[in-house]
Amino acid sequence: QVQLEESGGGLVQAGGSLRLSCAASGRAFSSYAMAWFRQAPGKEREFVGAIGWSGRSTAYAASVKGRFIISRENAKNTVYLQMDNLKSEDSAVYYCAADGVGILSNSYKYWGQGTQVTVSS
Repeated sequence: QVQLEESGGGLVQAGGSLRLSCAASGRAFSSYAMAWFRQAPGKEREFVGAIGWSGRSTAYAASVKGRFIISRENAKNTVYLQMDNLKSEDSAVYYCAADGVGILSNSYKYWGQGTQVTVSS
């Protein structure tokens, strides 16, 4: 069983940066692929980025590639999402997910409660 808790969301101006963190409980964290998804009001949940268990492999949605970086520290049971050059369309609730496959949200077994990111233009 894994519990996930996101933090670091907030209000930022367009062009600014935020760093989201996802702290996980459970000893198996280092064996899980991790991902970030987001959901804006009235829209479906969408993939943002994913990282393999070792941190060597990553994948990003086209809309955030070059602006967002996903990383992890297995010793701290934490995964991060560094978000730079934020745009108003990045505004959403951001969710951390564990133990899944790539971009497929339905494949992830564990989810956090989400953290709100609001980008003002």
